Amino acid sequence: MRRYFSVSLKLPLRNSTYTYYSDEEGPLVFRRVKVNFNHRTLTGFVVGEVEKPSGEYEILPILRVLDKEEVINPEHIFLSSEMAFLYKCSEGEALSLMVPNAKIEKDSSLFDAPSSFRRIEQLSPDQERVLYEIGEKRKEGKRIFYIYGVTGCGKSEVYLRLAEREIEKGNQVLYLVPEITLSEQLSAEVYERFDKKVSILHSALTASQRLKAHNAIKDGSVSLVIGARSAVFAPFRSLGLIIIDEEHETSYKSGSTPRYHARQIAQMRLSYNKNAYLVMGSATPSFESFEKMREGRIVALRMRNRIGEGAFPSVRVVNILSSRNLISEPLKIQMEKEFREKKGVILFLNRRGYSKSLVCNTCGEVFLCPNCSVSLTYHRKDRRLECHMCGYSEPVPSSCPNCSSRDIMTIGYGTERIEDEIRKLFPFRTIRRLDSDSAKGKREYIASALSDFREGKVDILLGTQMIAKGLNFPLVSLVGIINADTSLSLPDFRANERTYSLLLQVAGRVGRYRPDGKVIIQTSFVSNRAIRAVELNESEEFYYKELDERRKLSYPPYSRLINFTLRSKDEERAERTAISLEEVLRQMAGKIAGVEIFPATSSLVEKLNGSYRYHVLVSAKESAFFRLLKAVDSVIAVFRLPYNVYLEIDTDPVDLF
Repeated sequence: MRRYFSVSLKLPLRNSTYTYYSDEEGPLVFRRVKVNFNHRTLTGFVVGEVEKPSGEYEILPILRVLDKEEVINPEHIFLSSEMAFLYKCSEGEALSLMVPNAKIEKDSSLFDAPSSFRRIEQLSPDQERVLYEIGEKRKEGKRIFYIYGVTGCGKSEVYLRLAEREIEKGNQVLYLVPEITLSEQLSAEVYERFDKKVSILHSALTASQRLKAHNAIKDGSVSLVIGARSAVFAPFRSLGLIIIDEEHETSYKSGSTPRYHARQIAQMRLSYNKNAYLVMGSATPSFESFEKMREGRIVALRMRNRIGEGAFPSVRVVNILSSRNLISEPLKIQMEKEFREKKGVILFLNRRGYSKSLVCNTCGEVFLCPNCSVSLTYHRKDRRLECHMCGYSEPVPSSCPNCSSRDIMTIGYGTERIEDEIRKLFPFRTIRRLDSDSAKGKREYIASALSDFREGKVDILLGTQMIAKGLNFPLVSLVGIINADTSLSLPDFRANERTYSLLLQVAGRVGRYRPDGKVIIQTSFVSNRAIRAVELNESEEFYYKELDERRKLSYPPYSRLINFTLRSKDEERAERTAISLEEVLRQMAGKIAGVEIFPATSSLVEKLNGSYRYHVLVSAKESAFFRLLKAVDSVIAVFRLPYNVYLEIDTDPVDLF
């Protein structure tokens, strides 16, 4: 008997759902199928059975059914609809994220969260209070909580206790972390604590392993799921709790279409799972979450004290504006003192490579990437120039390609150069560098570097963001931040927020278990608000002042942004299309009260991967945002993209590069 089905395809089209027929018996809904579309064979999702459509057009057959069991469910259909409206993707694109063969994010740091899964029997007063308050507020019907706690306060044990409560009720728990590289020891601990009913989703799993985990979550045999961003789509049978650790992290935002944010998907899941609740936490909340806490829309739970003898470290700011030395005298003296006491030192610099760029000293030519509008970074060890945007690399030339001069100099510095400098200053000390160059594809190197440093076999651990978060070294009492200015120089209204968050997370590597932690911050901006806030440990004062400025300028969280980026190999075509899109947006959305449309302009990184990029930024007050989203649907319906011009839409962007 012939039956007809709606099949949703992964296509960047406003309507990606089409009707196909099948003569097969048995269930097809919520399974993947192969179909022909426009002379191509595509994989689609059967989202429903329908009546035979009226009309004369040809209906094609379903070629093959790929799954014996359902791979999506009604909640996934709900999420895909919500995502299509908010992120301006198709429902098929959204659904493609929700099955095991979807694209998965790669690890980008060494986040171990938490440092141990072993149960702590004696809770701190702060931990007991927060657990009690969540229980009481849940009785009042509250569903979104935020644990705003200093680094080392014991948030992880609170999360795990809450997870145990829900699992005892027969519910399932999702524990999201920014990145996940759980060691074998930690994996064994979590399996033991939660009676082996655990699924850890990470990028090293094969497609078949992910499918096996997917099915175990779906049938309820898994109680706790730990994973990074994409785990937010796991097919729970009875979801009771979602935990988002380090909520401020930008890795929760997808960098490709659909550009979803895991926090927003979690809140969508709450609206579907009426008995579930959400607990987020960080020492440095995103400004969006902080403002919601201040308004009372999220229940704020403060944890101001570190566990045991831990205390916030003393912070010293050193002005390097006129200094020629990469390691300041105060930092050098303090490092020598630590070594005499047989303690290790952590040094942080958020820039890899030897120098930021190479410049001809004769004609001023800067060595640029041919594919991107950025300078090439000099990596001395490999004698190569590399683009950190697209990955292009070339050997270091012996002369300037513009004037043939051999007088070429380096500008700026990265972790490679700092490593050389430290070896000169401390020739008898052992050092390990951990950045994406030294650690690339070297899991054993990473593991041995960290364990050797913890055991005192390595004196200095030097690294980028890889060592900034989630790593605990009880014996270390000094962190040196080589240059705090790298993110402050960016033309981004979030520059202070990012700098403060990163510096505080780095500072959190010491003083977690001892009262004598020390942080030395080298900077040219000693009076900068973010740096002063870390120095004086004035967290809330920083948030209040920064938010006051954003309110005056109508920046997020007092507005919502949508960024429309046009890219093309043809620069003129990209620019013309951006100007045309701006005109259509003004016609169809510009008259909405509370909406502001900024002029079309080149992106901050104008050329990326060989494509020129222009963008139109639209801002809306919260009260106007829904009307703006509806207007954008109308714009998409009428706006026609020229040949070889592509449109990317980013709702609530975390950067505007």
